[in-house]
Amino acid sequence: MTRWPRVILLLHWLTAFAVIGMFASGLWMVDLTYYSDWYKTAPHWHKSIGLTLFAFTIVRLLSRVVYSRPPTHGNAFEKKASKLGHIALYTLLLVMFVSGYLISTADGRPIDIFNWFAVPSIGELIDNQEDIAGDIHFYLAWTLIITAALHAIAALKHHFFNKDNTLKQMLRLR
Repeated sequence: MTRWPRVILLLHWLTAFAVIGMFASGLWMVDLTYYSDWYKTAPHWHKSIGLTLFAFTIVRLLSRVVYSRPPTHGNAFEKKASKLGHIALYTLLLVMFVSGYLISTADGRPIDIFNWFAVPSIGELIDNQEDIAGDIHFYLAWTLIITAALHAIAALKHHFFNKDNTLKQMLRLR
């Protein structure tokens, strides 16, 4: 295969924009007060988008098994760094989803997804679960956004310095 399939590209860019938006909204939400009009609405949307992104990530991981990668560019170090970077991104995403779920369901209530259906709660598994999972979620969010930024910088490096088609493949350009 010389190019990524459209489904992979679509899921990649949906994930990229969702991660950036979720990071920004997460930072904004922590400062909301009880009297804010967004106090209940913003977390509802954040959780709904987060769990939808979880489903997309599972589809994306499964599609990576089905579709082979186009040829990669760079030296052995860059190829190894690319592989480790992608593993880190997927791992961070998955642990973010788990920690977000544990924050939201610690009180035993399910998570309503866009008011279409609810994801059941498994309740509080450990004492102080909401706070512990919240701290993990916060630090993972920063780690994820920094790792994603490094991923973007690497793509730009391939485009502008290596002059290969790594970025063009992700933008579906010839």
